[in-house]
Amino acid sequence: MTAAYELFAREGIQAVGVDAIIERSGVARQTLYRHFDSKQQLVLAFLERREQAWTHGWLAAEVRRREPDPQRRLLAIFDVFDEWFRTPDFEGCSFINVMLEYPAPTHPLHQAAAWHLAHIRAFVAELAADAGIAPPDAFAAQWHILMKGSIVAAGEGDQEAAIRAQEIGRALLARVGASDGPDQVVKATRRVPA
Repeated sequence: MTAAYELFAREGIQAVGVDAIIERSGVARQTLYRHFDSKQQLVLAFLERREQAWTHGWLAAEVRRREPDPQRRLLAIFDVFDEWFRTPDFEGCSFINVMLEYPAPTHPLHQAAAWHLAHIRAFVAELAADAGIAPPDAFAAQWHILMKGSIVAAGEGDQEAAIRAQEIGRALLARVGASDGPDQVVKATRRVPA
């Protein structure tokens, strides 16, 4: 699973064959198929592990750790993203990548990736509800578009994508009557050069 996780996250699903996973992991083919009936089952397990590690273990945990204020937590998402986008091994969002690799909405891997993305949106809705933003689900849908857009822009090479998204996020918060206030964290005040 560790080998599959690393390969799928870095290279995508279709580019990685079972032979590469077997070679990287050092397990026998029979052992792999004893645990996973097919490559598709392995990919589904990868997506589940990605949600646990990335969505819950990193993003949600880091946002809550960094910012106690509910409204600022929404903006803190982009502080976390800013650091992620600047890492040399930035690989983008595996859920978005899988959806793009399997574009048919009826494909099980597309559906699984969409399901995991919905959990991220639910996390944002929870943050919005904590911040007193109503209706939180509608707001979360907008904020999630901003998050996904910043990830794609970072994938295009825009290292300032999180800061740009955060500025748009401030406008969105102002529109719904929320504000991060004048005593906002210093990093969140950083502006993108023209």
